Amino acid sequence: MLKSRSGGQLIVDALQVHGVDTIFGVPGESYLPVLDALHDSPIRFIINRQEGGAAFMADAYGKMTGKPGICFVTRGPGATNASIGVHTAYQDSTPMILFIGQVGNDFVEREAFQEIDYRRMFGQMAKWVAQIDRADRVPEYIARAFQVATSGRPGPVVLALPEDMLAQVAEVADTRHYTPVQASASPQQLAQLRNMLAVSQRPVLLLGGSGWDQTACQHISEFATSNHLPVACAFRFQDLMDNTHPNYIGDVGIGINPKLAQRLKDADLIIAIGPRLGEMTTSGYSVLEAPIPKQKLVHIHSDALELGRVYQAELMINSGMKEIAEALAEMEGLDAATKWQATVSEAKADLLAWQTEPAIFAKENAPLNLWQVVQDIKRLAPKDTIITNGAGNYATWAHRYFPYGGMRTQLAPTSGAMGYSVPSGVAAKIIDPERTVITFAGDGEYLMNGQELATAVQYKAGVVIIVFNNGMYGTIRMHQEREFPARVSGTELHNPDFAALARAFGGSGEVVNTTAEFAPALERALAHSRQHNLPTLIELRYDGNLITPGATLQTLRQIAQDAGK
Repeated sequence: MLKSRSGGQLIVDALQVHGVDTIFGVPGESYLPVLDALHDSPIRFIINRQEGGAAFMADAYGKMTGKPGICFVTRGPGATNASIGVHTAYQDSTPMILFIGQVGNDFVEREAFQEIDYRRMFGQMAKWVAQIDRADRVPEYIARAFQVATSGRPGPVVLALPEDMLAQVAEVADTRHYTPVQASASPQQLAQLRNMLAVSQRPVLLLGGSGWDQTACQHISEFATSNHLPVACAFRFQDLMDNTHPNYIGDVGIGINPKLAQRLKDADLIIAIGPRLGEMTTSGYSVLEAPIPKQKLVHIHSDALELGRVYQAELMINSGMKEIAEALAEMEGLDAATKWQATVSEAKADLLAWQTEPAIFAKENAPLNLWQVVQDIKRLAPKDTIITNGAGNYATWAHRYFPYGGMRTQLAPTSGAMGYSVPSGVAAKIIDPERTVITFAGDGEYLMNGQELATAVQYKAGVVIIVFNNGMYGTIRMHQEREFPARVSGTELHNPDFAALARAFGGSGEVVNTTAEFAPALERALAHSRQHNLPTLIELRYDGNLITPGATLQTLRQIAQDAGK
């Protein structure tokens, strides 16, 4: 049915056609007609404090729901601020659509106020970048944007909206709701995979990537259980399998368990379902050698162009995760699969040993035991708690010691973007307010997007934020001590009182200096967030020398100094 509407109204109507219920953004005069159309729309517009936080929230929405996270920002500075979220969505394969207000067509190519050519700017970090110059083509462009963002390997799309187009009136019909398209394995490929598995002596299943849902994860769990397969999860995709499952053997990423890394190197068959097999998951392309691994490799991915990009696998299957998971769940089990049961038990034992209290706490009398902090979280938080974090050494305490309860209990950037923790935690609580959300944030990382605490207060998002305050950019300092021991430069931080800052925003906050103080503080934080639907913050103040579970800065410095002698 043809309707006469402005470009701004057409955009909002198109979003409704495609099932959008929530968008994130920072307002700008460049897209006022869209803001006006949202006034009478059922779509919830979450107003952020900075575009980087808005884009991270849209990424978190995409991860949690599998639907494109929608973000609106203004031209120029707004777009450049939001670019970090677009890059994260691209490397994390998260469906997302970024809408950017743009100068009018009559001013284009004059370097008008805040003008940027977004095709050139976002060309390498988005699946598709376009500008809608005519109002009558709005439904077409937006339908394509949803289709591109969700089909094959999910990812971000960027659409620029010239001001004059938004004011234009056009008579045009709406489109249908988008339908994602995914490939699937052929019967011959599934038969070959089964044959390779049948003759294998040391197989490992490696899960990762996006495009999963609860059903797909359940199907893979059934496949692994029926065939007694050990299952590892790629970097920051630890929630693709319940970590307490007997077949789960650990995460494959930064700070990997050395015994798990060796198990992967010694495997005679790795079935990688979903991961890109990038630098982080392969430990710098060392666990799997490129281009032809020593292990037989089955690589299954939703993007045909990813297959063979780095690794020439013995079997490459282009398939969506839901499609391959269902096919594997229906695959006839292997009679000889019990031969791997001992391997699974050994690998599980290795994981549990890896998760015991590290020597830096077990043998030293540190005032604040970060390992015990995670044990207290495990004890006091529900199993379906969503844990979010950004980038930094502090995240190791969650990755290594917290048992993720399954899909979707982890939100973290595989892109390594700092500043992700707070926006993703706030977004998770807005999207699923009944679940407990706990955010791990570094002191330097928190201050990159801590302003989104104001968003949490405004929208009654009772996220619990734990700030690891060691007075430094810890990861960079760690590498600095390894490369330039005792030459500290550019990594020290003078921090505010984070707890007082949280209270100033309208949340609650307290400081923890000792192990005994943490559990009661967490109980109070959880209760406050549930009762008042407001954010709470616990600031952990501890010795920055405790840089990782396996080493102190002092140890790293001494090793580097000794090596230089």
